[in-house]
Amino acid sequence: MSTLANPPSILEMPQEIKKSCGDKQVEITVERIKVAKSLKEKQSNDLEKVAFKRKAEGDEKPAGKKEAKIIELDSLLITMPLPHIPLKNIMDVEVKLVYVDEENVSYEFVESYPSTGNQPICRAAETVDPLRGPNFSVLPQIDKWLQVALKDASSCYRQKKYAVAAGQFRTALELCSKGAVLGKPFEASAEDIASVASFIETKLVACYLRMRKPDLALNHAHRSIVLNPAYFRNHLRQATVFRCLERYSEAARSAMIADYMFWLCGGSEHGISKLIKLYWQAMIEEAITRAESFSVMYTPFATKIRADKIEKVKEVFTKIHPAYVEYIYTDFQGLHVLPQTVDWSSFPPQQYLLTLGFKNKEDGKFLEKMSSRKLPTFTEHKTPFGLLTREDTVRHMETMGKRILPILDFIRGTQLNGSFRACSGVMEKLQYASLLSRLQRVKEQSQVINQAMAELATIPYLQDISQQEAELLQSLMADAMDTLEGRRNDEERVWNTIQKVGRIEDFLYQLEDSFLKTKKLRTARRQKTKMKRLQTAQQS
Repeated sequence: MSTLANPPSILEMPQEIKKSCGDKQVEITVERIKVAKSLKEKQSNDLEKVAFKRKAEGDEKPAGKKEAKIIELDSLLITMPLPHIPLKNIMDVEVKLVYVDEENVSYEFVESYPSTGNQPICRAAETVDPLRGPNFSVLPQIDKWLQVALKDASSCYRQKKYAVAAGQFRTALELCSKGAVLGKPFEASAEDIASVASFIETKLVACYLRMRKPDLALNHAHRSIVLNPAYFRNHLRQATVFRCLERYSEAARSAMIADYMFWLCGGSEHGISKLIKLYWQAMIEEAITRAESFSVMYTPFATKIRADKIEKVKEVFTKIHPAYVEYIYTDFQGLHVLPQTVDWSSFPPQQYLLTLGFKNKEDGKFLEKMSSRKLPTFTEHKTPFGLLTREDTVRHMETMGKRILPILDFIRGTQLNGSFRACSGVMEKLQYASLLSRLQRVKEQSQVINQAMAELATIPYLQDISQQEAELLQSLMADAMDTLEGRRNDEERVWNTIQKVGRIEDFLYQLEDSFLKTKKLRTARRQKTKMKRLQTAQQS
């Protein structure tokens, strides 16, 4: 319970898409970082204007009211159970936003960003004539054979022949792999090609969801985001796939990002944002309801977090959740937001402190230890350079898959900004993929890497990243693509190198602690021996 308190069956990535997202991945990533930065700068300027206006209005009001508001927020430690959202409401959101215009199968593309330095605009072009089919006049000039394949697929989809439509969309992807994407392939930008390919991937997601095969839709949902991370519906479709797979924490995060992307790219329809937030809230509720090993409490606050406040939160948690007090963990990695109160245009939005209580003390200690590390590494090696045996690999994979990733996924369901440090979830997934690779579980490894790539492609839009982080992002994306394509061996990956460095650091810290403890013991023994000698000398 939670409280609100204070590849056989998955189509391979086409070669043309690999070219645009593999060999040129670094260039695309750099460009998208610039685009995301410019989008956020525009929103930041708008927020500054709003904040200035609010401040001017606030100056006219008595100062006592502001203080009262802060005290009120800080004292909200009353138990408030999450409201239940009926499944029908969730399905309604999916019909309106995930299977949007399914009678006409609208064509969604994000406008390519001009190289003239003008402000980029996120736009979804949905131009379909119900009788004559899609109108491509305002879209990039698509190859004529690809147009035919897409129209045939659309016709089958409208007739609810989803299996046939999926086959036609796969044919469209095969045409893309042969270079038949745009009418002028040698003049086409990588972003235009990616937009078209992303659209096809999203339609495959819709087909497989309609066929009730979310496992087949998953990789397509991830790849649609890798190819077009700025389009909010791609994230919402991924959320739907996760929901159908009963992976509710990940569905919650995808819905949260969908809502943020909708706002970031200029979405102004309040009704759409309200539906996305409802979906996000439902996924959080479901994730909390199904959690068995831990319980949750969100505490709103408006002032700086102090130690006495943390102790008070823990006291309240203990009273509310007495069965989950073997270990109480407070997340300081990033502040949390909830769909009931979030307003992206208000900076900062209402923030919450997340407290987790565990039935098993070891789970909480493990999470605490992970969060205190500067570099993500989850395996407990006796020697930092020793190779894992198969038995160790299985044990570490079980620990990661059942004890760590589910908790990290839940934490990130209300935490927007991603990072590369420990407990971010991204690096841990890539390291988990390495364990799957060693056990030759190729299909699972591919899915995990595709999911991590979708997260990496989205990160520049969620937070400001430094030059060092941008370089790491490029390296991770390039290595992930190489892994999917079977290039190089697994030992050369960036995330494995980071993990080795983390192990070495842990090993050095352990040696240091051991040395200091031993030194302290030796000093104490010497002092004790010295005192005994003095006493003996005095007695004699």
